[in-house]
Amino acid sequence: QLEKMGYNIGVRLIDEFLAKGGVNTQCQDHRETADVIAKVAFKMFLGISADVTSWNSAGSQFSLLLYENPLTEFVELPPQYSGLIYSNVLCGAIRGGLEMVGIKVECRFVRDTLRGDEVNEIQVQIVERIEETMGEGYADNS
Repeated sequence: QLEKMGYNIGVRLIDEFLAKGGVNTQCQDHRETADVIAKVAFKMFLGISADVTSWNSAGSQFSLLLYENPLTEFVELPPQYSGLIYSNVLCGAIRGGLEMVGIKVECRFVRDTLRGDEVNEIQVQIVERIEETMGEGYADNS
């Protein structure tokens, strides 16, 4: 549920990010995309930066390390909610925002400070580039 909420937030935030983020060109590769998320988007919307690490050999998967997470600053999970991934809203926002710019990703929390880990780690797997297509009604019939 939190991931779905985050997705809807990301779909809407991307417009503001593109308008105010100061990123004037399209990212040339996945590494640049990851850096923009970690250094620009997180700073703009959360007031923090993340480190990009753990690239796979294909260059399609990376991790974002968050040493601080404002979403969890004053949160303690009761024992009955120990399975809840409270910050999963961030994964959804990343997925929603990237999907709006043509990049389909899978995103998940690998480590979470609310579960006792010393750092928050979000793993992002780039699945595919979404090609823009026009419907039949938009075809040029000149």
